[in-house]
Amino acid sequence: MRHLFYIFIIFMLFSCGSEELGSSGYEDIEGENYDPVFLELEIPSNFPEPTYDIENNKPTQAGFELGKKLFYDGKLSSTGVISCGFCHIQEFAFTHHTHIVSHGVNGALGTRNAPALQNMIFLESFNWDGSVAHLDMQPIVPITAEVEMNESIGNVLQKLQNDPSYVEAFNKAFENGEIDTENMFKAISQFVMLMVSANTKFDKVMRNEGSTFTEQENLGKAVFEQKCAGCHSGVLFTDHSYRNNGLAVDPQYNDEGRKKVTGQETDKYRFRVPSLRNIAVTFPYMHDGRFQSLRDVLDFYDNNVQNTQNLDPDLINNDGSFGIPLTEEEKDQIISFLNTLTDDDFLLDERFSEF
Repeated sequence: MRHLFYIFIIFMLFSCGSEELGSSGYEDIEGENYDPVFLELEIPSNFPEPTYDIENNKPTQAGFELGKKLFYDGKLSSTGVISCGFCHIQEFAFTHHTHIVSHGVNGALGTRNAPALQNMIFLESFNWDGSVAHLDMQPIVPITAEVEMNESIGNVLQKLQNDPSYVEAFNKAFENGEIDTENMFKAISQFVMLMVSANTKFDKVMRNEGSTFTEQENLGKAVFEQKCAGCHSGVLFTDHSYRNNGLAVDPQYNDEGRKKVTGQETDKYRFRVPSLRNIAVTFPYMHDGRFQSLRDVLDFYDNNVQNTQNLDPDLINNDGSFGIPLTEEEKDQIISFLNTLTDDDFLLDERFSEF
């Protein structure tokens, strides 16, 4: 909770501080271009209601385009090189493909694997440890982290205010035309909130849209529901919980997981259960990217789960062993099912492309 409170204070300080910085040096055009064209955000029939308050930040064409411009702009970092899109690449469900941990300014290395960006408006918290509880606040973490973008919010706003293209973009996107913290983060959210991945083979089968599973995929679905769905549940394939899945503690990072947020010993080594949507293209896996393939992940659950502090009870078997017993055939079947969770339409959607 201390970490969440700290982030909230930063957010409030810079929201207030943005008034001192002023909206821009181009006041003669402020507000003149605002003519909102609202975008339709369709919620798939097999999805839950969003947790994000869309009514408080209805996406517009100008807001979406501004959010996209910010997402791919290195100005948000201290070096002018690292953008959000640097670590979140569309073709791989907005993950940092093949990179074990995130790469930041001047070659700095983080300690965690960049998570996928998809279906964010349905989530209840963000980051591997849940350190952010609101989508609009999420950019604060990567922008200010020393090993990521290593910049201050105030400096970012100043750079945007000095750029005539952003002055025009903010005027088109927001009625008050202000280049401030609230509008900057709301624009990024408008871009991210449309990143809904819901057109996989799995979805088409569930919605009776003409697709059918193969025998192997059906067998995999059955094994998955029996042995994996306790954590990766529902159409989002996550129960939004934080769990210790028995990974051996990496001495290089000694990442204590959610304990960094709550300070509670009972949260040590617990990490957010990630969605499995588009999982076939988001390798490497786990919070520190230690596994290169889905087979590696299933082999781990089968025979390498460690009895570390706060190990999830679901991974403790009646005979005193740990993990999820799986045959080689069952692993093949599960992987076949997981491949039905890839949404090519989303991965190739030109709306989200940098160019």
